Amino acid sequence: MSAGGRQTGRTTLAMIAASAGVSVATVSKVVNGRQDVAPDTRAQVEELLRQHGYVPPSARRSVGTGATVELIVHGSFGAYATQVIEGVVHAGSEMGASIAIGQVDDDDLPAGSPETWARRLATSGRAGVVIVTGALTSAHIDALALTGLPLVVLDPMSLPRVEVTSVGSTNFAGGLAATQHLLALGHRRIGYVGGPPDSGCNQARLHGYRAALESAGIATDPGLVHNEHFHYEVGLRAGARLLDIPHPPTAVVGGSDTIALGIIEAARLRSLRIPQDLSVTGFDDTELARMASPPLTAVRQPLREMGRVAVKTVLQMAAGETLDSHHVELATELVVRGTTAPPAGAPPES
Repeated sequence: MSAGGRQTGRTTLAMIAASAGVSVATVSKVVNGRQDVAPDTRAQVEELLRQHGYVPPSARRSVGTGATVELIVHGSFGAYATQVIEGVVHAGSEMGASIAIGQVDDDDLPAGSPETWARRLATSGRAGVVIVTGALTSAHIDALALTGLPLVVLDPMSLPRVEVTSVGSTNFAGGLAATQHLLALGHRRIGYVGGPPDSGCNQARLHGYRAALESAGIATDPGLVHNEHFHYEVGLRAGARLLDIPHPPTAVVGGSDTIALGIIEAARLRSLRIPQDLSVTGFDDTELARMASPPLTAVRQPLREMGRVAVKTVLQMAAGETLDSHHVELATELVVRGTTAPPAGAPPES
């Protein structure tokens, strides 16, 4: 045993059973997620498995053609998730890997203890796990690490640990570009409606928005900023609030395409024209942006490419390859369409 109590050689079920004072069959039941084990015994065995860093035999294999990657989508399968899934599935096809797709919500994390869930994935033959936007706790991530299963978080809203491998986009640059575009059109009173306040990607977009305003000599007005969730209903509600204040904005930066569409609907309900009376930008550039009327000016995230890179990265990790970087950011791009124009009476800057 090492000084920290961790087995220096490969841990076996027999070692765990001896330490716990139970049979190998009981330990095997815990590893395989069986429920016919007393809660106290299960907790004791799981703690020993964690301490010893037990890796199931099925997780100790070479990775090649036929590997299966677990893709966990946080939230609904909307336009955003669909484009990511397309990239993941196409990448899996190119690399000879299968993709198993699951979905979790904030209130619907994987059933059972994190250790049981992680070992269930490992014993099912998964080569690795890709999580879209992230929904797992630190305990779930620790449990995955103990099984030896590599993890990649795609477009993370937050990372419980900095060493978790992630694939994202240049969110700060995107927020900056959208706001600079509106400033160049002549807007000076610009709002921002984004996602969760503690979300890393939203914070970066908001910082880009603020940086653009400050560079133009404009102080950020807290009354024009709203952060909640990346949902249509948030855009509708926040848009209504912004448009009903005595001195409303002439433009709003949306933290997602769905938020932007909600803001546009709030304007329509007030008989405001887009973009003549209000300019709006989105973020993601999903198919919703192109289908909107008028088509939405949006910051494009390369969602399909992000999915491809995530799959490639997790398979590299599973094969024991060294990564060039544990945090990859792909470039965003502002796509100008029909929802932005100069404010009435204010020509764009030359």
